[in-house]
Amino acid sequence: MTKHCDILCIGSVLWDVIGRSSAHMRVGSDVPGRISRLPGGVAMNIAMTLARFGLTPALLTTIGRDAEGDELIANCLAKGMVTDHIYRSDDLPTDIYMAIEGANGLVAAIADAHSLEAAGDKILRPLTDDTLGSTEHPYSGLIALDGNLTTDLLSSISKSPYFAAADLRVAPASPGKAERLLPLLSHPGATLYVNLEEANLLLRAEYTSSEAAARALLDKGAHRVSVTDGGRSATVAGPAGLVVTQTPPEVLVTRITGAGDTYMAAHIAAEIQGATAADALAAALRAAATYVSGDTPL
Repeated sequence: MTKHCDILCIGSVLWDVIGRSSAHMRVGSDVPGRISRLPGGVAMNIAMTLARFGLTPALLTTIGRDAEGDELIANCLAKGMVTDHIYRSDDLPTDIYMAIEGANGLVAAIADAHSLEAAGDKILRPLTDDTLGSTEHPYSGLIALDGNLTTDLLSSISKSPYFAAADLRVAPASPGKAERLLPLLSHPGATLYVNLEEANLLLRAEYTSSEAAARALLDKGAHRVSVTDGGRSATVAGPAGLVVTQTPPEVLVTRITGAGDTYMAAHIAAEIQGATAADALAAALRAAATYVSGDTPL
């Protein structure tokens, strides 16, 4: 029997190795700090936040049958996630992400998501084989989709009958992968969560505010978008000309990795719970501010 879930989280579930220092850093810096390893990846970060809001996310991803993978699965289960549909390969190792953060922000990062890319559409089988959906009965619930999937797979999803009825919430994995989301702009049920840099990459423009970029994305054909801009104003814009812009709370930033995923998950959770557009944006900004301040448990 398939376990109940409130939302599917499709994409990267891996180990984050993060080095943090209170010093300003540049290329070649060698400074004291702390190094931590914790569950991460866009899909995992979103799922963890959703779980903290009392929701049950199910993961569609690939995790290796190695010791790191077994530990990661155990961690997911302990957090209340559904892991029944994860594709586990004997040949593909568990993915990993490594980042360096200083007082001046993210210094550098490397995402080794080769296993997710190699697994391809195998992670989507539960949506096609009647486990979660089929051509006749496509999955019609919420799906959080991350941009770590390959360009070809994201393009296929944008046209796939298996995703035609879904409420798709889409996040780029990084600015470098933002343009992978272009095919999903035309999906009638997609909400794109991007920061201002990513929005400008999609638009091939240089907008200086979240509201201007959000309106431009709608003009380009997007169904609904959320555009953030760090500590500056964030905007959610959608059908019927509904545009909401708010400024996040001011906090001392102690970490960056995972902030955008936390914002997205908190926004989704607020909408699931019936919040208005303005209240959902405010809740998401509060959650992201709390996260970057270091007050939210990992």
